[in-house]
Amino acid sequence: MIKYKLICKDCEFLFDSWFSNSLEYEKLKKKNFLSCHNCNSKKIDKTLMAPNMISKNSIAKLDKDEKKVRNIRKTIQEYQKFIKNNFTYVGENFTYEARSLHYKNKKKDKGIYGSASKEQIKELKDEGIETQIIPWVEDKDN
Repeated sequence: MIKYKLICKDCEFLFDSWFSNSLEYEKLKKKNFLSCHNCNSKKIDKTLMAPNMISKNSIAKLDKDEKKVRNIRKTIQEYQKFIKNNFTYVGENFTYEARSLHYKNKKKDKGIYGSASKEQIKELKDEGIETQIIPWVEDKDN
């Protein structure tokens, strides 16, 4: 894939477009399939483009972002550990178990956790059953 910065010769509108390769761009231009997003003109050309360069600043930013991701992952894993130690896992039966607790006024020593779709969670909330969605990361150590 290649990204070109294109310009409309009529309205001077600049826009980016992706092509499978440079020959694809030439083929589409020759057949007059390229058009301006602003004025629909067919007078489209490539502009001068600078190559993307990796700088020390961009590498430092990537390192900083990677540290943030690791910290977030660590925090999620700490939450997961707490949940596993203090709640009962009910797996795919989460919605059934949540309704049982709510409607049958069952009292459990522990809360429950498991899997449910967004639609199932919405249905539970519409019924007045309190639920939370928590991000879950797979444990790569096990």
